[in-house]
Amino acid sequence: MRSSRAQSRLPVRVVGCPTSSRASGGPGTMISESTSFVKGVLLGGIFCVLVTFLGHIKTGYWTKVRHHEHHHIQAPNQEDVSNLSEVERVELSQSIRVYCIILVKPKDLGHWAAVKETWSKHCDKAEFYSSENVKVFDSITLNTDDMWAMMRKAYKLAYDHYKDEYNWFFLARPTTFAIIENLKYFLLKKDSSQPFYIGHTVKSGDLEYVDGEGGIVLSIESLRRLSKVFEDPDKCPEQGGMIWKLSEDKQLAVCLKYTGAFAENAEDSEGKDVFNTKSVGSLIKEAMSNHPQQVVEGCCSDMAITFNGLAPNHMHVMMYGVYRLRAYGHDFNDALVFLPPADSDND
Repeated sequence: MRSSRAQSRLPVRVVGCPTSSRASGGPGTMISESTSFVKGVLLGGIFCVLVTFLGHIKTGYWTKVRHHEHHHIQAPNQEDVSNLSEVERVELSQSIRVYCIILVKPKDLGHWAAVKETWSKHCDKAEFYSSENVKVFDSITLNTDDMWAMMRKAYKLAYDHYKDEYNWFFLARPTTFAIIENLKYFLLKKDSSQPFYIGHTVKSGDLEYVDGEGGIVLSIESLRRLSKVFEDPDKCPEQGGMIWKLSEDKQLAVCLKYTGAFAENAEDSEGKDVFNTKSVGSLIKEAMSNHPQQVVEGCCSDMAITFNGLAPNHMHVMMYGVYRLRAYGHDFNDALVFLPPADSDND
């Protein structure tokens, strides 16, 4: 688990003392300079302690990472879904509309192309928000390289343009692979008029936040509140702290906390995480090491929504495994079908 805290040290300038009494002006001068040097070191040390203490007052409770103790929300029970009438199933499947925000930079061109060609086609609408204009792909240019500023602008634009069209907003990085149908299933019984802030949660000091590497889901109500708090620089500043700069996912959690939206960890009915901050390969290796007799059970949820850290070609392999590969004679007969967006060429 990564800590956002950067160690800060003040440079200590050591002035060498001359070795001859003639050059230094005599023994008295040497004693005087030594005393001044000691005083300088002491004052510098006191100042460092003071700066560190003040830093802890403002940001200390966000920096010490420990095991998370957060809210847990689970996917709906499959039996409950199967008991719904056909009309109710259709209404539910059509009521969940997901807008996908993918934050990209020019250095991400390989991942950008892979996301565009694979899972993003399954969003009801997906748009790429780029730090600068890139001629190769269509994107919304944000004209900033700072990740927190990019996230703020993307959320603000998404709310202003699509608040009446979509009720769930999924933000991802270009290294993330998402299974949107599983996301929709997870959201099936969640009320988007409530302030949901969902993903893989992490506890850092007193701050609970959703790790951006696994993707972040906001309900339209959370996004509405966030858009409003963006206008209050005291609660949600455009720039991070002067001493320690928070990562964009932590800064988002700070802003949402003022709105009454708190990070919630998404799990399946068995309590397994469905937003993963690692790739399938990494999770399998960990399971082989930690649960050698139960690799599949110890690895991943059957209803996983995201994996992260995938190379572009691995995303195409994931598409094959998730959407195309089928065992002949096996029919899953899912109770719900999430139809692709109109005019979509998804799998």
